[in-house]
Amino acid sequence: MRIWFKVFKDNHLLMDTTIEDTSADSRTHKVFHALEECCYIFNLSQPIWLESAIKDFKRYARARFTGDAFMDEVDFDYLEIHVIEED
Repeated sequence: MRIWFKVFKDNHLLMDTTIEDTSADSRTHKVFHALEECCYIFNLSQPIWLESAIKDFKRYARARFTGDAFMDEVDFDYLEIHVIEED
């Protein structure tokens, strides 16, 4: 599974990374591990999965985490997660 993480502010891409997980874990565990690794790379606290993000991720394999999903103050508009390749 490959997941692309992107940080946007004012409709501009500030930073991005792609994380690949080839383990035998479930899809959910792979997503959570990738999000944890992304937050470490970007030096962010882990966002909370709000109901809207869960619904979008189930339907479209992508979700956005806005500032209200983070416990700390963030200086961007949103973090987007997008599954680009499944096992």
